[in-house]
Order: sequence, then C-alpha cells, then structure tokens
Amino acid sequence: MSGQGLSHFFAYIGRLRWIRRWGLMRNAIEENVATHSWEVATLAHALAVIRNRHFDGQVNPETVATAALYHDASEVITGDMPTPVKYHSKVMREAFRDIEHKASDELLALLPESLQSDFALYIQESRWQPDVAELVKAADRLSALLKCEAEIQAGNREFEPAAQQIRERLEQEGLPEVRYFLEVFAPGYSQPLDHLLGG
Repeated sequence: MSGQGLSHFFAYIGRLRWIRRWGLMRNAIEENVATHSWEVATLAHALAVIRNRHFDGQVNPETVATAALYHDASEVITGDMPTPVKYHSKVMREAFRDIEHKASDELLALLPESLQSDFALYIQESRWQPDVAELVKAADRLSALLKCEAEIQAGNREFEPAAQQIRERLEQEGLPEVRYFLEVFAPGYSQPLDHLLGG
C-alpha cells in the first residue's frame, strides 16, 4: 500500500503498559492499564455470553469485548485518574470527561483517515450502544473488585473501603450476569493454583 503515511497509533497504545493504576494507594500487586484493559475485555466478553445464554440477551460479545479492550485507551494521553479524585465533584467529573473526549479524538487522529471511523466505534464511548456500555462498565467495576479483593487477600487493608463501595455499587445495579459471575467464577480467584488445576 504505497502512499500511506506513517501512523504511531499502535506504538502509542502499546505504552498503556507503562501507566500504573491505583496510583494514590499502596499496592501489594502492581497493575497497569494494558493488563487492566485485557482483563476488562475478557470479563465483558464473559458477561455478554452469560447474558445471551442465561438472561435472554441479544448482545454481540465480540463488540463488547473490543469496546472493553479500548475503554481506557485515552489514558495513554491523560494517565490514570484515581476514581475518588475523578468523581470528587460535578466540576471535576465534567472537566475530566471533556479531557477524555479530547484525548480520544487526539488518539484517533493518529490513525490513517481510512481507519478512523472503524476505530471510533470502540474508542469513543459516545458511539457505544447502551447494552455495550452497560456491560463494559460492569466489567470495569468487576475487574476493580477482583483487584481490591486480591490486595486484601495479600494483607493490604487499604483496599477494604474501595472493595465495599464497588460491591455495593454492583449490587445496586443488579445485573444478573454480574451476580452469576460472582457466584460461579469469582470464588476461584482466591484459590491457590493447585486447587484450580484440581477442579
């Protein structure tokens, strides 16, 4: 394909691995945005499949997974803003939302023009269908809960309030696929490897 300009989009996206999450808290287990994005994508895909199989859903799991994979892509520009800071006030919420939108636009502009509309469907949250947004957000919270519980299991009590708040939020939202995941899959996260392999 001669005549195509050089694009730094994926080189930039690859740097998500260098952005640490939970930056204002002491971490026993370090987590970066790339690892988090992969986990959210797998969880979102699972929630979509569970919804379709058990709760009469008609969502495309691959669309949900791809949106989840890119859900924090703009953080390669903005960095990870801790949730308590980001949602501290309406002013902070609106300001950061505006920054995220601008960062998403800037990221998309790195792509060849012929590909921008394809990737915009996943990078720009405003383009997501409501069921896609609902499942990606639920998977994001579920990932955060699993992280908090892993920290608590490692003896780090600093994550206890966050775990309680996230669990309460998930319960308030009441998504049946999240409840299913917590009952069927989440208990395995606290088991040692030998127990996992033994079934």
